[in-house]
Amino acid sequence: MSMNLLCWKCGASLADLPRPLSRLAECPKCRAYLHVCRMCEFYAPKLTSKCHEERAEEVRDKEHANFCDWFKARPNAHLPPSIEKTQAAKKKIDTLFGAAADSAEQPDMTRDKLNDLFGANTKSKK
Repeated sequence: MSMNLLCWKCGASLADLPRPLSRLAECPKCRAYLHVCRMCEFYAPKLTSKCHEERAEEVRDKEHANFCDWFKARPNAHLPPSIEKTQAAKKKIDTLFGAAADSAEQPDMTRDKLNDLFGANTKSKK
């Protein structure tokens, strides 16, 4: 039985890594540790302990390698960001900085300054 594992952090395929994942196994793309709570089938962010396995010892850092004996790799550990959430956040930023939906053709200096600050401006300035 072969499951297609993806890195919990970047979504890269982990098909070439030996199973079971060792405690210090890393993603070949982003170098994130893989024997972590975020990659485990028992990981449950809505629970106080963040784990469905009641017998597991508490692990404080859910994104770093640990010694949990209950670890079982979860194929759907990677959750790409939601496009809808991203669009809603961009709309809130536009509203906050005064960009109106009907003024999309007019240059917005505030938006340009924000893009310059965060390196998102693709316009070349002379």
